[in-house]
Amino acid sequence: MNALDIRGVELVHWDPPRRLTRGRIGRLLPPVGRVNNFGDKLGPALAGLLAAGLPEATEPSRLLTVGSIMHFARDGDVIWGTGVNGKVPREQISARRLDVRAVRGPITANFLRGLGIRVPDVFGDPGLLAPALLGISRAHQPALELTSLPNLHDARRWRSQPGFLDPRGDYVRIIRRIAESAHVVTSSLHGIVIADALGVPVSFVKPGEEDLLKYEDYFEGTGRRLPYVSETPADAPDHAVPPLEWDAATLLESFPRDLWQRQSAHQTSPG
Repeated sequence: MNALDIRGVELVHWDPPRRLTRGRIGRLLPPVGRVNNFGDKLGPALAGLLAAGLPEATEPSRLLTVGSIMHFARDGDVIWGTGVNGKVPREQISARRLDVRAVRGPITANFLRGLGIRVPDVFGDPGLLAPALLGISRAHQPALELTSLPNLHDARRWRSQPGFLDPRGDYVRIIRRIAESAHVVTSSLHGIVIADALGVPVSFVKPGEEDLLKYEDYFEGTGRRLPYVSETPADAPDHAVPPLEWDAATLLESFPRDLWQRQSAHQTSPG
């Protein structure tokens, strides 16, 4: 877990240390910076953009946004677009008093409601707002025929794929690369999210180490079902994800701007 100060609000996100190698040996060696997975950088970036111009927060608060990081939540936290993680045992989610403004999708909503937590019917991954907030739109004449964007854990295996794009790095550069592509093949959830937001055709490849729950949650949160999941990148271009038909206004309006005001209009309480 990582935390970043956004104008007086503690923004919780995930950006683990980068190891030289995996396994026990890797854990014993000193880290070399951070992983910098682009999807996990979107939470701090979006919160910073949406809080720009608001007054400095005068009351302490914690905000969780983009990512499958609900297990990081503590009582009293504010939730905006976060999801549960299919690889994390549900009993690790110990918070019972959360101020939920939006969640990634109905799977997350139903889980939290089962804990007695009030959850509004406001769904969507905040990453869907990123291209518009950054002023990036789909190229009228794509410069690239294909971009292959793996999930973080698939990056090494995908390096020989045509149009390979490493998910570790500057999120603006990666979003622009997607915007310049005629088609995206990806096992990254936020590869799908950004392509959806830009209207770029995208195909979903089964990730090597990720549970499909977060993908199902995202698709159901945008009014779709889990699409065809290709086994390999080579098979994927023939199976594009159904296009996104979703209004961003409700998710955008649910951003907790009141955290940057003296008194919150919301109370944290169980359902």
